[in-house]
Amino acid sequence: MSFKQLAIHLCLLGGSMASWGFFQGANGSTRLLGSSFGRFATNQTFDYVIVGGGTAGLTLADRLTQNGSLSVAVVEAGSFYEITNSNLSQIPAFDFFYTSSATTGIQPLIDWGIITSPQAQLKNRELHYAQGKCFGGGICRLIAHTYEVSTRGSAGSYQQWADQVDDQSFNFSNILPFFQKSVTFTAPDLAKRGDGGPVLFDPSAYSPSGKPLQVSYANYWAPIATFLRNAFGSLGLQTIAGFNSGNLIGCSEFTSAIDPQAATRSSSETAFLQASITRSNLMLYQQTLANRILFENKMAVGVSVSTAGVPFVLSATKEVILSAGVFRSPQILMISGIGPAETLQSLDIPVISDLQGVGQNLNDQPYYGVSVRVNVTTQSALFSDPNFAAQATSDFLDQQKGPLTLPGGSVAAFEKLPQDLRNNLSNATVAELSKFPSDWPELEILPLGSTTAETNDTANYMELSIAVLTTTSRGNVTINSTNASDNPIVSPNWLLTTADQELAVQGFKRARQVIASAGISVGPEFSPGPSVQTDSEILEYIKETIAPIHHASATNAMGKSGDSAAVVDTQGRVFGVSSLRVIDVSIFPFLPPGHPQATVYMLAEKLADDILDG
Repeated sequence: MSFKQLAIHLCLLGGSMASWGFFQGANGSTRLLGSSFGRFATNQTFDYVIVGGGTAGLTLADRLTQNGSLSVAVVEAGSFYEITNSNLSQIPAFDFFYTSSATTGIQPLIDWGIITSPQAQLKNRELHYAQGKCFGGGICRLIAHTYEVSTRGSAGSYQQWADQVDDQSFNFSNILPFFQKSVTFTAPDLAKRGDGGPVLFDPSAYSPSGKPLQVSYANYWAPIATFLRNAFGSLGLQTIAGFNSGNLIGCSEFTSAIDPQAATRSSSETAFLQASITRSNLMLYQQTLANRILFENKMAVGVSVSTAGVPFVLSATKEVILSAGVFRSPQILMISGIGPAETLQSLDIPVISDLQGVGQNLNDQPYYGVSVRVNVTTQSALFSDPNFAAQATSDFLDQQKGPLTLPGGSVAAFEKLPQDLRNNLSNATVAELSKFPSDWPELEILPLGSTTAETNDTANYMELSIAVLTTTSRGNVTINSTNASDNPIVSPNWLLTTADQELAVQGFKRARQVIASAGISVGPEFSPGPSVQTDSEILEYIKETIAPIHHASATNAMGKSGDSAAVVDTQGRVFGVSSLRVIDVSIFPFLPPGHPQATVYMLAEKLADDILDG
């Protein structure tokens, strides 16, 4: 069964949003769905205008509009992914579609189509860096900030955050309530999962009062996971109680943003927006582009927007909040006159605030992998075995279980590079790694029940992906146009430093160790193949295949007043102007280890409280 046949067979999943027509209020009154959307090309005034309806933006909109006296507009360039991306953004196993780093196959209805500048250190490759353009943002169309995974960073990484910005409210014990506030946690359904056995998790990591985001487990245990869990154990990695208690080092099963009842993606759109869309004080502007922020005497007073090319103004009496993401937020700041003065002046943009840090400091955690054929059934059979695909479809639609409920792999591991491989690092690289907190893992080992390499057979494949978590290379975002519809110039600069290159090579060797220990390979290594052996050969392969895992962050870094690299303070307020905040992944001071989705929700919850507290 081809992918197209499988997608057609699955049929478009229905949404819950008012049957797409109207809402029935508790008092019996009717509110038409269209009442939640702003009028085309009509100037309007709100207390808050939020630019970007993604993970942070919709969380903020929901929390702010719980105060009925506040009016909020959300400006989103895209629409609803349930409509514009068929069911591919709802079914967990389909996370990877249209997220390839190849510059072909971009889905323009849900993606900005960003192509990086040529990367000299990667053989001049230009890469597609998928970024969400829809309600729910990148989490709804990527390898889900990735694979819909919901993990928190290490306690030491958040302590470093707190120390760096001189605000202890960001240490792990103080931000834990904000992590918990968003999440409704559901324990695994062992009856639906299959042979994986009990799952070790920490109930104290969650709060019984948390809501509305659903966090749970896939209703499927991938057969390869049993062998990999044993391999991790034999190589010295202990099984830990999940990745949400401030400790990442070890082996565990991912929690993911999945609705356990429907086995579909849970996002800021399905959770926060669908909880708030009936409120009369929230107005949505879909398929609407934010062109620039408007100022009066360095005070943000609104946003110039356009729908279908027709301009109008959304005014803000209290604040404008940028939640447009790691690439778009710095772009909008620069177009609006906030950023490095030399960049703005080269485009004849009047300088409102000369902030050198705008668009700089891009932190990322790219990945690469080793692929093998295996002697157990993997998710690659969804696209090569019609009988397996038909059974998976039936299990998903009828019982909300099976391989279609699984984004990525069932188990994963985080670790420091083991000593036998650490001995291969230079003294300079070891010194760089010593600067990170002791609980900060250096590698993530992420199994996939498929391969990103090209195949031409019906074999079962497994790829063991490696992400380097202690990257020292830094990228940047800039502009060469004052038109917000033009993409910014993105240069991730992966593998620029010797430390990153050395660790990547040793991480590759670690992946081979895990595969050998698992004992399920059939035949020789598929990709890159057994001929790739020396460090230089391995590094060349990594340069040719390294790809985004979509963790880019920190391009409007949070910091202390007077720090030349800082763009916002610890409440997201932009330096040098008033009534303007940035609240999204771009204001991380750096990228903590793990997957950033949960940290973005935490940040939005924390700063929403700051706003409401005045």
